[in-house]
Amino acid sequence: MYNYLLIAAGAALGGVFRFWISGSVHRFLPSNFPYGTLAVNVLGSFALGFIIFFLDVKKIISPELKIFLTIGFCGGFTTFSTFAFETVNLLKETELFFAFINILLNIVLTLGAVYLSYIAAKSLA
Repeated sequence: MYNYLLIAAGAALGGVFRFWISGSVHRFLPSNFPYGTLAVNVLGSFALGFIIFFLDVKKIISPELKIFLTIGFCGGFTTFSTFAFETVNLLKETELFFAFINILLNIVLTLGAVYLSYIAAKSLA
């Protein structure tokens, strides 16, 4: 039961940060592309990778903190469902180029962020 509470607390915090960061990004960039969702997905992917590849591997965090940060915070912070919804909306609006770019950037940049966190963690080791 304790793990469920850790996950719930982390997800709540991650969701609040997603709302804040996504909104902040949209204040500075045009609204015709889902930059906010892309930003949180890339940042969350990097954070998840760093938590696993560095903090967990080096035993810097407890198993409970790992659950809170990975499943909870990163799970609540990143958002695949919003990415999918925004992509379908772009397709419905016949913004095929933006839909394709959104798919490409979310996949390439999130994978790249996880790999970059792996490289960063190895260089700190």
